[in-house]
Order: sequence, then C-alpha cells, then structure tokens
Amino acid sequence: MTKKADIGLIGLAVMGENLVLNMESKGYTVAVYNRTVEKVDSFINGRGKGKNFIGAHSIEELVSKLERPRKVMLLVKAGQPVDAFIEQLIPHLSPGDIIIDGGNSHFPDSERRTKYLENKGILYVGSGVSGGEEGALTGPSLMPGGSYEAWKSIKPIFQHISAKVEGDVPCCDWVGAGGAGHFVKMVHNGIEYGDMQLISEAYHLLKDVGGLSYEEMAQVFEEWNTGDLDSYLTEITKDILAYQDEDGKPLVENILDAAGQKGTGKWTGITALDLGVPLTLIGEAVFARCLSSQKAERVIAAQEIEGPVINKVTDKEEFISAVKDALFASKIVSYAQGYVLMREAAKEYGWDLNYGGIALMWRGGCIIRSVFLGKIKEAFDKNAELANLMLDPYFKGKLQEASKGWRRVVGEAIANGIPVPAFSSALSYFDGYRSAVLPANLLQAQRDYFGAHTYERVDKPRGEFFHTNWTGRGGDTASTTYEV
Repeated sequence: MTKKADIGLIGLAVMGENLVLNMESKGYTVAVYNRTVEKVDSFINGRGKGKNFIGAHSIEELVSKLERPRKVMLLVKAGQPVDAFIEQLIPHLSPGDIIIDGGNSHFPDSERRTKYLENKGILYVGSGVSGGEEGALTGPSLMPGGSYEAWKSIKPIFQHISAKVEGDVPCCDWVGAGGAGHFVKMVHNGIEYGDMQLISEAYHLLKDVGGLSYEEMAQVFEEWNTGDLDSYLTEITKDILAYQDEDGKPLVENILDAAGQKGTGKWTGITALDLGVPLTLIGEAVFARCLSSQKAERVIAAQEIEGPVINKVTDKEEFISAVKDALFASKIVSYAQGYVLMREAAKEYGWDLNYGGIALMWRGGCIIRSVFLGKIKEAFDKNAELANLMLDPYFKGKLQEASKGWRRVVGEAIANGIPVPAFSSALSYFDGYRSAVLPANLLQAQRDYFGAHTYERVDKPRGEFFHTNWTGRGGDTASTTYEV
C-alpha cells in the first residue's frame, strides 16, 4: 500500500518550498500542490528529487494522499486567494480535518475563517510564520491560533520544524483562539518595522553627526551585537555596512533611499488606533517609510528649503555610547507599546495570551530574534499581569541608565536637522507615560467649550461628568461622551 503524506502544502513559492524541505528533513512525508502544476513537477524533479515528497496535480488528488485527520497548509497570497483555496478544499475534506493558513493574513480574516469552517466541522489554524526563506528552511518562529482542537494534531510537526532556543525549547506554541496567531504575527511585524527604523536612525546619526566611516560603523554594530543589542537585525546591519559594491564603495550608498512595505505595519497602527493604544513608535516607523517613498518631492524640497549646518561631534566615543543608549531605550519603548496592544486586543477578543510565551516564540527563528526577548519573558514570568514593560525593574533601570544619552541624541538630531521620528516619539511616550499630569485638562476644556463634550474634575470621583457654559450664551445641554 502506498504510504500517505503526514501533511499537505499548497503554494510552492520560496517560503513554501523551503518549509516543506524543512518538514521532510525532520522525517515527514509531504504532499505538495501548486496552482501552476508545472511547479509541482519542477520541484519534485529538482530540489525535492529523491526525497519523501508526493506531487499532486489537483486539490482532490492532494487531499486523497493525506493521512487522517488530513492537514493542509496554505502558503499563498493573503486575502481572496486564501478564501478561494478554502472553498476548493471544503468539498474534499471531512469533519476533523484541518486547514492551516501560514501566510500573512489579516487577523480579522482568521477570526472569520475559524468560525466559518468550524460550522462545517472543519478545524482552522491561522499561523504566523516568521524568519524569511532561511528560517523556513532551517527553523522558523511559528505562531498558531484558531481551532484549539487542531493543536494536538499539528503540534508534533510544528514544534519539530520550528527554531529552538536554550534547552532545545521550540519557538512555537499555541497562541489562542480565532485570529490570535495572526494578530501576534502582525504585532511582530510592526515591531520589526520599529526595530529597522531605529537602527536606520542610529546609522544616520553615526554617519552624519558622528562622522564615522562605513568601516567604523560596521565595527560599532559588531560590538553592539555582543551586548544588550545582540539581535539578528544588529548582526545583519554590521554585514550590510561592511559590504562593498563592484566599484569598491559601500553597497548601501548605491541603494535608493525609498523604502517599500507590504502593509502589516500599517495594520498594526490601524488596530492600535481602533483599540485606543498609543503605538507611537511603530506608527512613526510606518510613516517614515511613506515619507521615504516621496523621493522626487524630497529632492526638490532639499533644494528649496534650507536647514541647519551639520556640526560633527568632537567626542566621537561618547556620542557612539549615547546613540547606543538611544537605540536600546527606544527599543524598550517599542516592545512595551506592542505588548500593551496585545493586552488590549486580548481583552477585546477574549484571547488568553501568554505574554512570556510569545517572547519565547520570538526568541529564535524570526526577524526580531534577540537576547532582549529573554528579558521580556523573565519580566512576564515574574509578573503575568505586568501593565507595561517599562514598569518591570530591569527595564525601568535600563531606561533610567540610558535617559541622559537618549536625550542628548534627540537634542543633537534636532539641532542638526536630522530626522529621528522613532527616537523622538519613543522619548515623548516615555516622558508622557511617566507624567502624573499632562496638559489634557486644557484639551478637555476646549472640547467642552466648542462641543459641550463635558469633562471630569480632579476633586470629584472618576466617571462623574460636568459641563460649563463658558460664554454665557450656551445652554445646559451636554453632548454624550464617547471614548475610544
């Protein structure tokens, strides 16, 4: 009798190919299908030759070659293509079978699909997959959520193929119901936007204000990668800065300064606005990419609008240390905001998120992997109800240590006309969060003045609202209150 496959995969693009090669290398037999069936034959006779793969030329054939409960993973473009493949799969599946979406789907789609398929007796998993093509091949970070009943069937495969950290702990665990898995992946991607923008601002300052050469900057990032800033993104930044083009110049100098994006950072910002969470740093990181894409306009503006003359620092080593402080402190703020967003989403959607476990899932395999995440896990292990990472003793101490250098760097940037939207927004959030009193009292008075939106008083209990007839011409009628 012909052996059947342990799992099937639809979508043999770069991520799909590498992920099934990872599965096969761990001892699993994988059935593969692609809408362009020529890709199936090309893979079976190419990278998959002589390995435990079963090619399929139709959805029906793919499903027929799977062990029960049948597990089919989709690695296709997010949105309508996922729904289209789900509809093609449904007639061939039985109750208890599992559909896994491993693409970058928006979490509301995963919420919807979970309910839709469960009503048909089919289990659904929406899983974040992070690590790029290298991670897919050697061990990604996996963030599955959806129908919990599916977890016992996919857990052995997912945890076997995922990245491992200290003690052979897999960077994969069950995240939560509905769209929780894709939500956590979305926040991961938003934090990734923030990390990349912060590193880019550090590079800008070291080069233009610090006066460092590319060789010197590569050495700085190499040194930073041995301490608190030890991370995948710090490591690759060192490699990038040291890489020379064919003309002998640093390759990065020949790359156009117009950043692209695929939308997951935007989703993170929109969700934060919907939930009333001040996700300022990630928002600025998204807008910085938008501004960079306006290259032609910026070139014209640079000729029309004068800025300050840049004065390079004389205390180079002290400045490098200050930039390091600003980078690390801002990174703490970014993750603190991301975790607040996850906490608020958990309340809104009824998810039971393990925040320390999420840090562990991000500890290896993914783009934001870093030593730093181990400290986040420790913080939530000590206090599962921690309201904000900045209140954890370790992070609070680090922020206070870095505060002087952080403020110096933002000040130097402003004085020299260097844009640092992520550094400065992080500092503003830090100062706002630690302020017992903010000028929102005046703002609320303005709202009541022009719109009768009411206000609360410091000498009265919270939840009791008042309205003032500021001009003497208004009435006593107040507007209803609305809070995001």
